[in-house]
Amino acid sequence: MHTYFPTPELSPFIKSYKVIKTPAEVVNHVLPETSPVMVFRLSGQVSINLNGGTNVLEPIVVSGLRKSGRTMAYQSGTTNLLVIFREGGIAPFVREPLHELSDTNVPMNALDGFGDTRLLEEQLAEQASHVARIALIERFLLSRLSGKTPDYMVLAAIQKIRNAGGQLRIRELAASLHVSQDVFEKRFRRVAGLSAKQFSYIIKMKSVVEQGRTGQTLAQIALDAGYFDQPHFNKDFKLFTGLTPTEFFKSPVLW
Repeated sequence: MHTYFPTPELSPFIKSYKVIKTPAEVVNHVLPETSPVMVFRLSGQVSINLNGGTNVLEPIVVSGLRKSGRTMAYQSGTTNLLVIFREGGIAPFVREPLHELSDTNVPMNALDGFGDTRLLEEQLAEQASHVARIALIERFLLSRLSGKTPDYMVLAAIQKIRNAGGQLRIRELAASLHVSQDVFEKRFRRVAGLSAKQFSYIIKMKSVVEQGRTGQTLAQIALDAGYFDQPHFNKDFKLFTGLTPTEFFKSPVLW
């Protein structure tokens, strides 16, 4: 895996680019993240396990936010270029409210205003290096930006949620931003891709996973995350990761 960083014009919206090559067949369980990802498949094939069936992904997709993990299968020789957006950073590039993309992998040509992406696929294939491919993608994204700016109220809310480890009341969060809860919820879902409560859940469970990797006891981790009922903690953990806490922390770190 190789990591690259965006130009100054795009750094307010994009965290990084990652190029991931899989020389052999790989099955990986991907945990939920807090921002959508734009995926450009340069070679090979990627499929996702959905409801017991397998769905082969299109060459260019936007992967929306999910509240639970998913299993991805990568064919031998697959190379993906991922655009890792900052939280809320993809919103200026797409016309759809972000919550409409949750729990989905949407082909880019199905999004409003993108149209046929075959020319872009051909141009990416013609580039001599990943640096050149990223430069092409950046020109493509900048052409859609047209002076749009991030929603700073939602970004402030996201930072507050992070600072609280996902443990705060949404009503109090909205009040701290001097906006009604109804208005706040609508703006947050449109820009972040999930409700503030669901987003907070992901932040909390990601913190739980990180704590578990430090060797802390499950009882202490559950207590720190605000759980006073171990079965409730175990249920949420399995929903998030697909495994029980004991199974997860005994398994190889492929997450």
